[in-house]
Amino acid sequence: MADSSANEQEISVGPLKKTSVGVPAIASSMRYAYEEMGTRRSLQTLLKMNHVDGFDCPSCAWPDPDPEHRKTAEFCENGAKAVAWEATRKRVDAAFFAEHSIADLRSQDDHWLEHHGRLTEPMYLAPGATHYAPISWDDAIALVADRLRGLPDPNRAVFYTSGRASNEAAFVYQLLARRLGTNNLPDCSNMCHESSGAALSETIGVGKGVVTLDDLEHHAELIVIVGQNPGTNHPRMLTALEHAKRRGARIVAINPLPEAGFGRFRNPQTPRGLAGTGTVLADSYLPVRVNGDLALFAAVNKALLAREDDHPGSTLDRDFIERYCDGFDAAAQGWRDLDWDVLTAQAGLSRRQIEDLASAVTEAGSVIVCWAMGLTQHRNAVATIREIVNFLLLRGNIGRPGAGPSPIRGHSNVQGDRTMGIWEKMPDAFLDALRDEFGFDPPRQHGWDTVDTIRALRDHRVDVFFALGGNFVSATPDTELTEASMANCALTVHVATKLNRSHLCHGTEALLLPCLGRTERDVQAAGEQFVTVEDSMSMVHASSGRLAPGSDGLRSEIAIVTALGHALFGDDVGWRQMGADYRVIRKHIEHVVPGFQAFEERVAQPGGFMLPRGPHDSRTFKTATGKARFTVNPPTTVEVPEGHLLLQTVRSHDQFNTTVYGLDDRYRGIKGGRRVVFVNADDLRDRALADGDLVDVVSVAPDGERRAKAFRAVAYPTPRGCVAAYFPEANVLVPIDSVAEVSNTPASKSVVVRLERAG
Repeated sequence: MADSSANEQEISVGPLKKTSVGVPAIASSMRYAYEEMGTRRSLQTLLKMNHVDGFDCPSCAWPDPDPEHRKTAEFCENGAKAVAWEATRKRVDAAFFAEHSIADLRSQDDHWLEHHGRLTEPMYLAPGATHYAPISWDDAIALVADRLRGLPDPNRAVFYTSGRASNEAAFVYQLLARRLGTNNLPDCSNMCHESSGAALSETIGVGKGVVTLDDLEHHAELIVIVGQNPGTNHPRMLTALEHAKRRGARIVAINPLPEAGFGRFRNPQTPRGLAGTGTVLADSYLPVRVNGDLALFAAVNKALLAREDDHPGSTLDRDFIERYCDGFDAAAQGWRDLDWDVLTAQAGLSRRQIEDLASAVTEAGSVIVCWAMGLTQHRNAVATIREIVNFLLLRGNIGRPGAGPSPIRGHSNVQGDRTMGIWEKMPDAFLDALRDEFGFDPPRQHGWDTVDTIRALRDHRVDVFFALGGNFVSATPDTELTEASMANCALTVHVATKLNRSHLCHGTEALLLPCLGRTERDVQAAGEQFVTVEDSMSMVHASSGRLAPGSDGLRSEIAIVTALGHALFGDDVGWRQMGADYRVIRKHIEHVVPGFQAFEERVAQPGGFMLPRGPHDSRTFKTATGKARFTVNPPTTVEVPEGHLLLQTVRSHDQFNTTVYGLDDRYRGIKGGRRVVFVNADDLRDRALADGDLVDVVSVAPDGERRAKAFRAVAYPTPRGCVAAYFPEANVLVPIDSVAEVSNTPASKSVVVRLERAG
């Protein structure tokens, strides 16, 4: 890993912001866009982003308004930066790699690596070589095919996927892996909303949210935002919340850190936002203790049940519970048995705060709960989300307008990738449909998810690691272990737009295969193509790049995958036809994936189409019992030894996932660096530390300690006993075996640490 501690003395800390967006966001996004793309190119791209005749934002998965309600500038600050990052005029070509050895590149930080621009042609790292060198596309594809063909077992190959891949690319990618004979299809979902999918599938029968943008903007009376920072991670959500707020909805924010997005929103699309006072979004803010969300929702459910017990018929939706649910009696007894003192201690909140939230719930006809990785990356994450489902079921808040669970996805098509079959344990019904469509029997043995892939890499059980996008090494936990384990591969292959850390943690051989970005035109044998994506609320729509490709050496992800399929298997399932004309892929999807009937015709409609959501549309629950399921989730919390703290990893405002656009975090007052740890001022005093001191952050786990050196301590209003630091810098502290029960998601929000003064 690069050691950037030398320049961290330059970090300065200003006041925490209480307003979001406004003129500073416009200035920041336009400055970044013009620096990377220039004026003309910026206009070409930004004015086509999230429009019917343009391309889908490559950043988050927030849904678009109906076409008639979209603004000319239908993008946010981070969306503009994501486009500029991809559509930059800078290039990383053969001359760059000739100048920089692998060792030289590894000494640089992630921001430096990605800031140099787009990859332009295939590059190959030969065994023992110190530099990547050019290779032709034909030779690169032949090399990968040869190494895959020579495997003693197809399960010694892994096919990783980033959420950036389109539906069409994801579908042919999973087809390639299964045609080879493996279900080793780890993806970024394993690290973010896998816990949501596990909990929702069990309790309501579908592993995704069932709320629409219309529900949020026009019908919800109470919106609970928990474990999510929309101002940084999903900025366009702020506009939807403003619409809801001005209609009269109440908003409750639940998060260990106060965030600018919960405060005053200055909408840059309105005079009130630019020149007026803006809109205060959150009516109340509950500073829950890190990992205290399960206790909080269990306590709210206990309070609601007590009100019903005192005044039968006053609080719960008994008709809904009796008609559509099972398991209520066991859950109710569990809540009655809970101790209030234990609940408040675990949540880090007073009983009055919890009772006030219960009152807000009883006053609201329809309630939506939104969440992100602040809930999903804990050992008890699945139980927490099951408890949120309990919370919604108690008052019938699923299956009516303005109500339901809404996990907010963090990457543009990560939800669509799963729908297309990117999962290591797809159900037999999907595999049967794949068999019937393509004439081969897919493997049935479950494959490896992301954490199990790292373990397999560590244990020399992977020969070929293939990544369709992403930055596997930086995104995953236990960074030093993951970096070292990649060297155990015979071949690592990365399909990518820009250079990143993962490309420098390679096997005996390595390939970089440069691909088209979302912003670029995709012309194949059958003519210009478009692709499709699925947003966070199950809308499927088209995306068409408008820029000329950044280099003649780029190929689309689909072209790369189908060329490899043809090299491996001939044209047994029509690889060439799919690569030449994406309509062929969509016809296959129509036959294999439920909800995609008449795919081509429906996606041609402006704005696309909505996938079926049984719980929302008809209160249909495809669970084990055919009903929505109450569950018993005894509250737990992480035990923190004396003298230790509980760390959560977070994003800065100037990054998207592992991509760092700049070294400032405007909303949290950080400028000039990222190696900071946010600590309650009293916790600093207890350790004889002060704001500004340099500390090592040391995580403790059964398998030993891990150390992140030279972080600047920042006094911050986080609950006592809780600290936060940016990822990927803090991922080195996350033990590989610290995972969520059921989902196996890394517990990056529950890391036991201590602070030591830096030597």
